[in-house]
Amino acid sequence: MKKTIHLMLFIIGTSNLLSCQEKPLSPKNNPANINLLKSDTSKMSWFIIKDSIEVKIGDIQTKISKEKDRTSIITTVMIQQSASKWIDSTIVSTKNFAPIYHSSFNQQRDMVLKFDEKITGYYLDKITNTRTKISEEADKPFFDSNFYPQLIRLLPLKNGYSNSISIFDYNPKSKIGVITATILNTEMSDIKHHGELKQIWRVEATDEISKNSTINTYYIDISTRKTLKQEIEVSGRKMIMKLVE
Repeated sequence: MKKTIHLMLFIIGTSNLLSCQEKPLSPKNNPANINLLKSDTSKMSWFIIKDSIEVKIGDIQTKISKEKDRTSIITTVMIQQSASKWIDSTIVSTKNFAPIYHSSFNQQRDMVLKFDEKITGYYLDKITNTRTKISEEADKPFFDSNFYPQLIRLLPLKNGYSNSISIFDYNPKSKIGVITATILNTEMSDIKHHGELKQIWRVEATDEISKNSTINTYYIDISTRKTLKQEIEVSGRKMIMKLVE
């Protein structure tokens, strides 16, 4: 009888442990090292691969401003031979990276999201001149979809590390609401960066924004946790972003 009870307790305990392990990452389940996120300005060159040749299409500048209570991340995408810019702004709580604000402005659409008890804001489709008022509710905690690539480099990465991440994304042409990003695999490797060999974490990830059809591979410097390179593969096409400074 005692053996039966002990076995039942072991099974229950194991089941609970597995449930905890399977719980998606969120501001309420956040193992990220907050100290690894620092105020910084960086620039990446953006290339598309054509016939095995890298063809530059633009630059991406990211400015991170970390304060006591809030951290803002402003990303500016500049496309070659185009006067317009794509500007994304994200504000999160410094304490746990809970989303506060997200805006995105480009030639095709404008979007503003404010995260409180409800997610409110607007989406302006500039092609059809259609403005949609946003008012959404979420039944679970989440990160802003624009922040999770930053989150990945702050996680307790190790060989074989994988996990799921709860994110919120708003796109009228796709699924709206709390969805999942997935870290598929992590492995230690090395790459040459500006002629110097760097030890990196190679992290493969995907998300429901692309219906898990796009694979993002991040090459993260083990010592600084800066993303030195990112590869994007979708429908047989490949793009690369490389850290310039």
